[in-house]
Amino acid sequence: MNDPTTTILFVVILLNFFLLGTSRLGACIRVVAAQGALLSILPPLVHGVSPHSLLLAAVALALKGGTIPWLLFRAIRQVKIRREMEPRIGYIATLLLGALTTAGAFIFAERLPLLPEHLHSLFIPASLATMAVGFLLLITRRKAITQVLGYLVFENGIFIFGILLAEAMPLMVEAGVLLDMLVAIFVMGIVMNHINREFSSLDTENLCLLKE
Repeated sequence: MNDPTTTILFVVILLNFFLLGTSRLGACIRVVAAQGALLSILPPLVHGVSPHSLLLAAVALALKGGTIPWLLFRAIRQVKIRREMEPRIGYIATLLLGALTTAGAFIFAERLPLLPEHLHSLFIPASLATMAVGFLLLITRRKAITQVLGYLVFENGIFIFGILLAEAMPLMVEAGVLLDMLVAIFVMGIVMNHINREFSSLDTENLCLLKE
């Protein structure tokens, strides 16, 4: 792979660690937006400038780098929260888990029967590592907004892997993945609104208090 592509994927992996190590929601949203914007550059770099790659890049940039971060910033302003105060697992432990899963992603990618052009590239390990970090955010954070960010990071990992198959995948399938992501954000927005209205908090563990 060319140097710009490798650099982008390397930066995406570094941003994963920032997300695991900070409690500031505003900074997390900005990092996820930056990660999405960087990933939107990849389709034209990997597959050349074409209507297909440009459209995929434009939709990804609009959703990942613009619309969804704007919605999340609006959400944290409305509910007046700034930090993830009490994660289920501490930040140092989460960073160590992130380092282990990232190392495991590289080791596992080396053992896969990949095509020659994909050998020793960062696409597969970056994809697996990003999905693992998204999953870690989902299971180690209590705030619904941070869990939404985890879902977005997980989808970014899927997007990285999908770029390798962009020429083979129908455009409608790719658009469907992005649409599913947007719908999920709206659903989580509704959930956050109801949690905050009922409990004056976005701690998802409060859902255990709900009764019929």
